[in-house]
Amino acid sequence: MTVATTPSRISLSQFGEDGIRILFGQDIDLEVHEKVRNFYFYMKSLDLREIIDLTPSFRSCLIHFDTERTSFARLSSLLMEKEDEALRPGNTPEPALQEIPVRYGGRDALDMKVVCQQTRLAERDVIAIHSNVIYTVFAVGFIPGFPYLGTLDERIRVPRLETPRTRVNAGSVGIAQGQTGVYPFPSPAGWRIIGRTDVRFFHHEKEPYSLLQIGDKVKFVSA
Repeated sequence: MTVATTPSRISLSQFGEDGIRILFGQDIDLEVHEKVRNFYFYMKSLDLREIIDLTPSFRSCLIHFDTERTSFARLSSLLMEKEDEALRPGNTPEPALQEIPVRYGGRDALDMKVVCQQTRLAERDVIAIHSNVIYTVFAVGFIPGFPYLGTLDERIRVPRLETPRTRVNAGSVGIAQGQTGVYPFPSPAGWRIIGRTDVRFFHHEKEPYSLLQIGDKVKFVSA
């Protein structure tokens, strides 16, 4: 007799000597994001001693494990056993909504003129379109507290800079392709800068260090 099995919704692969990469889909969209988010918060809630760190991204989670407590084979087996429970809706906290005031245009908007040229839109239209969306935090990374926010309206999608800047000011609001984000610190930047905010996105002196976590929502407001 053949027993029907349900195909797995996740894909596991070894990542170095002490890592497991869990892939939830091929696309960057809200459906895949919800799988990542459910899995991430569920695994955090288990507080397993053999897991040192868990890092969520757009389509995957990376687990860094203690090789003295477990192995790739044993932990992979456990993850497959927990798949249904981990992906079940309801594992996640209620997402926070942050309203972020932005000074669009002017000297803080290093690329606004270029964005207007490339999109064939007036500055006021770029501002209205950018601030008319409630964005989802798909990932936090690159530098501490930097949020990758989506999805950007197609009318203002522009390519990254061909040559990244060596430094932009903290709070610089950038757009590139289908995403927008905010640089928490003075740092190199390859995205098109259209404004700046005074909101701090990372506090190293208190937890939670990052203002945002995956799944949170962001609404930009023209200041």
